[in-house]
Amino acid sequence: MKPRNALRRVAASALLASLALPALAETTAEPIERSFCVFDPVGANGPLFAITKTFQPVALREGIKLELRAYTDEKVAAEDFKAGQCDAVLLTGTRAREFNRFTGSLEAMGAVPGEEEMRLLYNTLAQPNARPFLIEGNYEVAGVFPGGAVYLHTRDRSIDTVEELQGKKIATLDFDDASLRMVRHVGASVVGANTASFAGKFNNGSVDLAYAPAVAYTPLELYKGVSPDGGVFKYALAYMNFQVIIHRDRFPEDAGQMVRNEAIKRIDEAYEIIAQAESEIPQDVWMLPPEADVVEYDKMLREVRLSLLAEGVYDERAIKLMRAIRCRVDGSRAECSS
Repeated sequence: MKPRNALRRVAASALLASLALPALAETTAEPIERSFCVFDPVGANGPLFAITKTFQPVALREGIKLELRAYTDEKVAAEDFKAGQCDAVLLTGTRAREFNRFTGSLEAMGAVPGEEEMRLLYNTLAQPNARPFLIEGNYEVAGVFPGGAVYLHTRDRSIDTVEELQGKKIATLDFDDASLRMVRHVGASVVGANTASFAGKFNNGSVDLAYAPAVAYTPLELYKGVSPDGGVFKYALAYMNFQVIIHRDRFPEDAGQMVRNEAIKRIDEAYEIIAQAESEIPQDVWMLPPEADVVEYDKMLREVRLSLLAEGVYDERAIKLMRAIRCRVDGSRAECSS
C-alpha cells in the first residue's frame, strides 16, 4: 500500500458516510451551502482533506454545496466550529469531548479492549434510540468512526515495563486530562504536544515515546522514530475514533441519523483498513507483552479510568455502557462479578 493510503481510506469510510446523504437535500432549485472544517495535520495537501474534496461532487448531487476548510491545528478547527464559522467539523474523539462528553468518553483508556467490543459499541450508537446520547445543546455527533487501537511507540525497545517508563519523556496531548493523568500515573515526564506535532517530536528524538494508532505509522512516518532500536508495544491503551459533529439548527432534523445509518454499512471496510495498517508494521517492530503484564495493565488503566470518572472527565453513561459490552464479550473479567 502506498504511503498515506491507510489514513486516506479510513478517512474515506468516515467522510463518505457524512457526505453521501440522500435525505439531506432540500427540494430547492439551488443547493444549500454548508461549510465543513476538516482537521488534517498535513493541511490542504493531506489525506483527510483529499478525501473531503473527493466527495464534494457527491454532496452537490444531493443538493449540498460544501465549502471545505483545512486545518492543521485541531484546536483552531474546534474553536472555529464552536464560534459558528463552520456548520460541521471533523475531529478526533478526544478533541470532540468538549462538544459531547458522552462520545468524548469513548476513547477512555482501557474501556474498549478490542475490535469485537468496538463493533458492538458502534452498532449500539447507530440505533435511533441512542440519539439522545449524541446530542448536547445545539451539537449533534452525526457519526463516530473507528481509527484503531492506540499503541505506545518507543525509540528504545528496552523500555518494556511500566517501571521503565519512570522519568521518560512522552509526547502527550496537553488538552487531554486523561492522557496527562496516565503519563503522570506511571511516573513519566509530560512533553506537551498536539495531534499535529507529536509525530515530529517523536521522530526527531525530542521525546522517548509517543502513542498513536497503526493508521498513523506510515503517513506520519513514525517508523523514523522507531528505527533502529525501538518498537511498537502491542497493547491497546485506548481505541481512537473520528467524529463528525454538526450544528443541529443548520441541517435537517434527520441528518445525524442518516449519517449513522450510512456509516454502519461501511464498518467492515473501516476495519479492513485498520487491519491493513497494522499489517504494514513489520513483525520485528511489534513488542508483545507477557499475559501476566497485560492483566496488570488492565488493572492500572481501570484505576485511572474510574478516577477520571469520579472527577467528571468521563460521562458515567458511556463508561457503564462500555463496561456492559466488555462483560458481554468476556464475562470472566474480574469487573463483571461486581
